[in-house]
Amino acid sequence: MTPRSTALVLALLAAAASPNLAAGGPVEAAPPVEAVPGDAGDPGDSSIRAKGSVTVTAPPEGYAVGETATATKTDTPLVNVPQSVTIVARPLMQDQLMTSIGDVVRYVPGVTLHQGENNRDQIVMRGNSSSADFFVDGVRDDVQYYRDLYNLERVEALKGPNAMIFGRGGAGGVINRVTKQAGFTALREVDLQGGSYGNRRANADFDAPLSNAVALRLNGLYEDSGTFRDNVHLTRWGIAPSLAILAGEATSVTVSYERFHDGRTADRGITSYRGAPAGVPVATYYGNPDDSSVRADVNLLSAAVEHRAEGFTLRNRTLYGDYDRGYQNYVPGAASPDMSAVLLTAYNSATKRQNLFNQTDLTSSFATGSMRHTLLVGAELGRQLTDNFRNTGYFNNTSSSISVPFGSPQTTVPVTWRQSATDADNHLVTKLFGAYVQDQVELTPALQLLGGVRFDRFDLTYTNNRNGDEIGRVDNLVSPRVGVVVKPVAPVSLYAGWTVSWVPGSGDQFSSLTNVTQQLEPEKIVNYEAGAKWDPSSVLALTLAVYRLDRTNTRSTDPNDPTRIVQTGSQRTNGIEIGATGRISGAWSVAGGYAFQDAFVTSATVAARDGAIVAQVPRHTFSLWNQVQIHPKVGAALGVVARSAMFAAIDDAVTLPGHARLDAAVFVTVATGVRVQLNVENLLDRRYYANADSNTNISPGAPRAARLGLMARF
Repeated sequence: MTPRSTALVLALLAAAASPNLAAGGPVEAAPPVEAVPGDAGDPGDSSIRAKGSVTVTAPPEGYAVGETATATKTDTPLVNVPQSVTIVARPLMQDQLMTSIGDVVRYVPGVTLHQGENNRDQIVMRGNSSSADFFVDGVRDDVQYYRDLYNLERVEALKGPNAMIFGRGGAGGVINRVTKQAGFTALREVDLQGGSYGNRRANADFDAPLSNAVALRLNGLYEDSGTFRDNVHLTRWGIAPSLAILAGEATSVTVSYERFHDGRTADRGITSYRGAPAGVPVATYYGNPDDSSVRADVNLLSAAVEHRAEGFTLRNRTLYGDYDRGYQNYVPGAASPDMSAVLLTAYNSATKRQNLFNQTDLTSSFATGSMRHTLLVGAELGRQLTDNFRNTGYFNNTSSSISVPFGSPQTTVPVTWRQSATDADNHLVTKLFGAYVQDQVELTPALQLLGGVRFDRFDLTYTNNRNGDEIGRVDNLVSPRVGVVVKPVAPVSLYAGWTVSWVPGSGDQFSSLTNVTQQLEPEKIVNYEAGAKWDPSSVLALTLAVYRLDRTNTRSTDPNDPTRIVQTGSQRTNGIEIGATGRISGAWSVAGGYAFQDAFVTSATVAARDGAIVAQVPRHTFSLWNQVQIHPKVGAALGVVARSAMFAAIDDAVTLPGHARLDAAVFVTVATGVRVQLNVENLLDRRYYANADSNTNISPGAPRAARLGLMARF
């Protein structure tokens, strides 16, 4: 199916939406199994569960999600998890017309979006930046690309080190996407939207039981949009079928596939001048937009088997991912002292990766005397093959840099792309084995303990195709986790936790393995966290977390020999997070929170002095989305997103000023099952700077923009 035919099919389906539909939520078919609304299920939310009889899970109707298995790999109410977790559910995504990970983290306390060179998702969690700490249905999805939300039930932000559950990395936290899976409740939904800067998008979701034992779901997407940046455009499309099979009374099987393409103009933002973003129009583009592109083609195939019997559950999940992505971009550099010119460089980079992961979890529930146990034993096997290739751009086939006018930095000077002496051309084979055990013990109804440990063997072979050199590295990593939960009353918990994670010397994208880094110990991340959670009702969750995160074994230059690297560098983040998600009253729903973060270098590294403030970490962030149902058919929302100033890079030389942005929306049910909404972002049209990748790669925030959405369920 071509992108254009996909768009045509979606538009025709929207036009055919019947007005004689049930308002709100999916149409209930007569399912052959028991429906369980609001149960979060396993990390993949497979929508089918077996335990003697099979149950069907439905997505939550509001913003709050009461339970997830992702944080512990067992079905645990969030109020009983000794860790800060924020979940953005499908209803909130729809109310805000979210389309990207960047949209999601806007209302997640303690998480900020990094520019990521404007070619990938990258986040900063508790002072730690990563482009690899992304998971789908609990399995690693670590390639650098822009992910979409069209086939997701929810997005989970698990903060603090998470190696006990997810393995290596996860220094400040991870983002887990939970995909829509086939279930046994009929659903047909089409969403269309269009708006400012040529925004055009359509997606559809169809779920149908084919028999008492087989269900099929199909999600599709097509988007063709411009942006407020000069000559910057994006096109993406995706199709994601899933099949659910009830293989007996106690066994379920789900098989899913996604084919996704994202293509856009590469855009590194604007430069700076005298410690601040350059005073140029926010649409100013640097380089040649016709010669700049970002592309990602992703194929994900997964299979999950779950068997439930009296006292235990066995789950096995396999994910195969094939990724082909690349980008070619022009990079703004420093401005001249007299503001007459800006230095420009260019390069392209390509990555191909194949991932194969298999996870097996055995969970058993039993009692020893008066204590109740939920015991988890599991293992993970994985293999990753990666090829990286990079070229440098030579202007007029001679120079790797060029000066362009400060006020009009676009250029059509011809560029030749070829490898420089240091450009990458390598092949990597990564093999991993992980084994873990965890016990959740309910000593009394008011006291719970959690303890677990994971062992990972991380084996990397790096081949330099340019000279034939082969470098190997093996890391044996042990990641413990301890937590305690005190429950004075059932909806309230007071908790404390301690966890450890590791980042191998090759980095989270395996890009920095050399003869020097081969000898280095992994970086160690330790998190201490305490907090409180309160669920005043089944549809509202309030959270408070206080934490300290220490990162040690980072690289530093030997003060006695500048040619040597030593591991004396360290970093610390102290923070407080407050969150609220759900329905305060029958008509008023909220999502958001406040975070205080103090992230700084505690011992000099190769990149920063002792005491330097960590880049892209504002001290204060605040977000709050309020949605009010004014009338059974009319709703309105007002949101605020604000942060204090932050530095663009670790040298603390360029400051991105603080800002506050207002968003608003109006929702109108025009017919049964058909809703129209108008969303306006940056309502007051404030000028602000969203994030950066360096001192001279700064992304301006979008001016006021409106989008009109139509959602039809039939």
